Amino acid sequence: MLEPVTHPHPESLPAAWVLAIPELQALYNSTSATLETEEDVRPRRGLWFEALRQVEPSAVRVVLLGQDPYHGEDRGIQQAHGLSFSVPEGVRPPPSLRNMLKEMQSDLGQTLSSGNLTPWARQGVLLLNASLTTRGGVAGAHSKHWQAFTHALMRYLGQREAPLVFILWGSHAQQFRPLIAAHHAVISSVHPSPLSAHRGFFGSKPYSRVNAALLDLGLPEIIWGEG
Repeated sequence: MLEPVTHPHPESLPAAWVLAIPELQALYNSTSATLETEEDVRPRRGLWFEALRQVEPSAVRVVLLGQDPYHGEDRGIQQAHGLSFSVPEGVRPPPSLRNMLKEMQSDLGQTLSSGNLTPWARQGVLLLNASLTTRGGVAGAHSKHWQAFTHALMRYLGQREAPLVFILWGSHAQQFRPLIAAHHAVISSVHPSPLSAHRGFFGSKPYSRVNAALLDLGLPEIIWGEG
């Protein structure tokens, strides 16, 4: 019989999020046990909660909900690094991210020199995927394992008293709409994927719309690009 795989550096939830949503720990413990024997998890262990690590609950201004981590590589570097839609430095932007950057150029006249969206996270944009992990080379492999965890997170954010702006692109993200109370702003459209971007993502001006919503809520704008 095969010995169970053990990982010397298991993921740990950021303490501020456990304090805000105590049930997350038990939900994660269940998921962690399920994934214990998985060899090729994307992103790698240590990055599963990077989105939550970058933005504490009190600092969240915008929630950009993705579906699933990237499961591939670019020139030997894993594309997934724990932030929705984002890739590490040195990795070429995948198609959906390319379309996001193209729309930013159209909307704001701004660009980014890299597909790494960490500068957004540092301004309070929670780059959250509905599924925090997947298997290398397989899309959606772990989605059912994270459903309860993500639901608890989105319910907390959606019912939070302090107003937020939610960006929901595509039908998968829009399934979470019922969890979001009316005092929050919601910016939605089709997904930036090449399969749907030409059906309403291009021209939707999400970046300027988010900033207008933030100003309406009395919050500072996000600096999306580099000019």
